[in-house]
Amino acid sequence: MDPVRNPFAPGAGSNPPELAGRHAIIEDARVAIERALLCKPSRSQMFLGLRGVGKTVLLNTVENMAMDRGHLTSSIEAPEKKPLGEQLLPRIHQVLRKLSIIENAKAKTHDAMRALRSFASVFKLEYGDMAIAVDPEVGVADSGDLENDLPELFVRVGEAAKAAGKAWTLLIDEVQYLNEKDLAALIVSLHKITQKELPVLFFGAGLPQVAALSGDAKSYAERLFHYPEVGALSEKDAKAAIRQPILDEGAKIDDDALAEIVLKTNGYPYFLQEWGHQSWNLASGDTITLNDTQQAEKETLVRLDQGFFKVRFDRLTPKEREYVIAMAKLGNGPYRSSDIADALGETPQSLGPRRAQIISKGMVYSPSHGDVAFTVPMFNDYLLRNLANLG
Repeated sequence: MDPVRNPFAPGAGSNPPELAGRHAIIEDARVAIERALLCKPSRSQMFLGLRGVGKTVLLNTVENMAMDRGHLTSSIEAPEKKPLGEQLLPRIHQVLRKLSIIENAKAKTHDAMRALRSFASVFKLEYGDMAIAVDPEVGVADSGDLENDLPELFVRVGEAAKAAGKAWTLLIDEVQYLNEKDLAALIVSLHKITQKELPVLFFGAGLPQVAALSGDAKSYAERLFHYPEVGALSEKDAKAAIRQPILDEGAKIDDDALAEIVLKTNGYPYFLQEWGHQSWNLASGDTITLNDTQQAEKETLVRLDQGFFKVRFDRLTPKEREYVIAMAKLGNGPYRSSDIADALGETPQSLGPRRAQIISKGMVYSPSHGDVAFTVPMFNDYLLRNLANLG
């Protein structure tokens, strides 16, 4: 088939042609977005799931939906070492500049700018050549305690948005990389916004451990957030994610070919996109056959091994690689920490720091006490396929 018309676009955060199986999550977000414009509080949402399940796609979808309904939005990908305040400063400044041109919001926006100036000064934050051309407000967002100052700043932004008849939606991807102090301050800020019924919404996305991290940061986080689980698609939804884009291009796919793709991908969205992409390019005529999908397997696995899997494995030190390879050799996870230690001839206690470091890199997580599992679907298969090359 014509590769130019290929509807599948595997890539980090690339929107799939058919967003199947996520309708309930999107509808909940829509309701929260519309309620915010009425200053009616809704619980913030944190999309949790493994790598490649479409969390970033959902964030992008929610952001577009919020903008379509009149929200101002700020989108951040949390880095592993950059403080949250440094990330927020230019985004909030941009939001306030947009609000400042609305007549009814000028006074409240000015107050928020002064709070932002105080916040930037006390935390010694800089943003290129940006100048906040107002005097700081003494006693507001200037204590130097993030848990005290960030909520005050959020309240000022929320008040400005309310005066303008607008709402502000903040979206943060890779939430697991926020340090505990930043995460706690964010949670306190969202709690304060909810209490004051201001039009501010938050949507986050992260690995499964984010729920526990949030609870550790602030015990009431479980009541502040919804935690929609974003996982593999059901068989029905996985088939729709492949079939519908093909039909939309005036082509077809045989039922057994469709079943083969769903079986080999386990319904994981990123893998579905990759398999569909390769199958389309291999097909002749206007129909993807079982032979096409079987032929696509080799090229698909090469692309996954050299890209999706490899970039994550390459972040590990030799000792960390030894640890995850030992996990893979034990079969399918989750894995007991004690079993991994036995395989490596060490004690669980001695491996604790190594395990913690691999968790901090987002490669594994702990689904329950004493257990670990890969955050990347089918990563154990990748390791076993490439043992000879990985050492």
